[in-house]
Amino acid sequence: MVNQQQERLLKYVQKPARYIGGEVNSVVKDKSKIKFRYAFCFPDNYEIGMSHLGMKILYSLVNEREDSWCERVFAPWEDMERLMRENRVPLYGLESGDNIKDFDMIGFTLQYELSYTNVLNMLDLAGLPVRSADRRGLTPLVVAGGPCACNPEPISEFIDLFMLGEGEEMTNELIDLLLKHKSMGSSKEEFLKQAAEIQGVYVPSLYDVSYNGDGTIKEVTAKGNAPKTVKKRIISDMNSVYYPDKFVVPFIDIVHDRVVSEIFRGCIRGCRFCQAGFIYRPVREKSSDVINAQTKALCDSTGYDEISLCSLSTSDYSQIDELIPKMFSWALERKINVSLPSLRVDNFSDELMAELQKVRRSGLTFAPEAGTQRLRDAINKNVTRDEVIRTAEKAFKGGWTAVKLYFMMGLPTETLEDIEGIADLAQEVVNTYYKNPDRPKGKGVTVNISVASFVPKPFTPFQWEAQDTSEMLSDKQKHLLQSVKTHKIQVSYHETPTSLLEGVLARGDRKLCDVIERAWRKGCKFDSWDEFFDFSKWSEAFSECGVDPAFYANRKRSFDEILPWDMFDYGIRRKFLEEENLKAYKSETTPNCREKCSACGAAKLNGGKCDAKC
Repeated sequence: MVNQQQERLLKYVQKPARYIGGEVNSVVKDKSKIKFRYAFCFPDNYEIGMSHLGMKILYSLVNEREDSWCERVFAPWEDMERLMRENRVPLYGLESGDNIKDFDMIGFTLQYELSYTNVLNMLDLAGLPVRSADRRGLTPLVVAGGPCACNPEPISEFIDLFMLGEGEEMTNELIDLLLKHKSMGSSKEEFLKQAAEIQGVYVPSLYDVSYNGDGTIKEVTAKGNAPKTVKKRIISDMNSVYYPDKFVVPFIDIVHDRVVSEIFRGCIRGCRFCQAGFIYRPVREKSSDVINAQTKALCDSTGYDEISLCSLSTSDYSQIDELIPKMFSWALERKINVSLPSLRVDNFSDELMAELQKVRRSGLTFAPEAGTQRLRDAINKNVTRDEVIRTAEKAFKGGWTAVKLYFMMGLPTETLEDIEGIADLAQEVVNTYYKNPDRPKGKGVTVNISVASFVPKPFTPFQWEAQDTSEMLSDKQKHLLQSVKTHKIQVSYHETPTSLLEGVLARGDRKLCDVIERAWRKGCKFDSWDEFFDFSKWSEAFSECGVDPAFYANRKRSFDEILPWDMFDYGIRRKFLEEENLKAYKSETTPNCREKCSACGAAKLNGGKCDAKC
């Protein structure tokens, strides 16, 4: 609900609907009856932020409280930001139009490292100092969570506290505690000391970090009663945890403009490169009845005609063959499409194929990740060439004519033979299509190869590995293009400088805070967008701060080095990660969690319970 000053700017910007609020199912409350105001900030544009399931959940969860009001805030695009600064219009919540500087809590979700400069830019647009130490009052309290919070050190000097793990219960506990300290007139320091006692809460100002002469960490010391190890928070019972029955329906198209239905958390697979597969453990499933009811309620309240089932590996859901017929029983009648992202080639069953043939066909996406069996075994993908081809054969017989294959480049132990293997595997998929006697007449096949540059991430078996340099990745990209022999195969890949920066920020420490602020002051923002990313400014910032990015990205660590995230407990035993790292160099695989429990340690955070059901 914009005011007149804000409204005057809208006729000069692209997509003014990004900034007006008032969408179907957005929540407006009477400010006179509210004790707590929360600005939920997504540090990217409206279309991306509105697609994020975590924001949908926590927005509704807070607004269920009679004493609280949560509003959405997104990073304004360049045209809007320029006008806001020229006209001294501060960053505001979409529901009220009020400056978020006057809210009680400002929360950022950190979904990817290249959003860090946007966090600083949004704080500055609100008229707030970017450094936590310079914000003296109890409110607004600046908090952050999300997957990148598993190593919060690179932005630790900008955020008052981090929420590690899942936020449904933690958010309400923090709100209650902040309301209590507000009524008592407490200082921010008094509040933060007590907040640190909540499981999952990390307060950077309560820890000191010392360094060795070579730049590695010597020691992390907790002050006072702050816990030496901060354990992530998880939700034990997915059937009873809060899930909204309404989503805000945007006025404009967004990236994922549909109902999103979460079916389980965690992953059984143990791919050694995959951070999400480890930090979201243990596996916890919802029942098919609960999922079906929640999904139907969302379709009723939003009018969407598409449903996406959300998980790290949808076909690994143990009740998938029960769930799909239940949903189709009402969805097809209402002409609602159901999409299943994150399918696995090793469990793409005939039954699932038969059900998918009942809905609108889009391209199928699978992720072999590596071009050769040796490298797939090294990364513990547990997928064979025969399974990829067999699945492609099923898809083509089922009428599909487009397949997307995801791969990674720059993986540990990778050779040029593995790069050639990507093109070879894609060619075999093309050949499989033309071997199908029942293929549609006059219709060709399209195989899209999407190649991401591997970035070592915390809490994975590859967290100690050196990342390929930009030059190495560029050479491999050229080699891949030369290895593709047909126009039926289309190749896309990530730009190497952005991967280098992601690698630095993913495994960085507190010394990067100065670099991030310096880069932002030079004009860096929206770094995940090609049209904004300026690596020369980042290079200047690194140089001016005396920081070598190669120290963080391209250096192999020893097992005995103290890592910036070692003080956080995400459930995974460090020794388990070390063992998995060593197995990679022997191309030895580890069975998935349903075949055999590998005692990774994650179940200890859930009272020993894991729904992997091995």
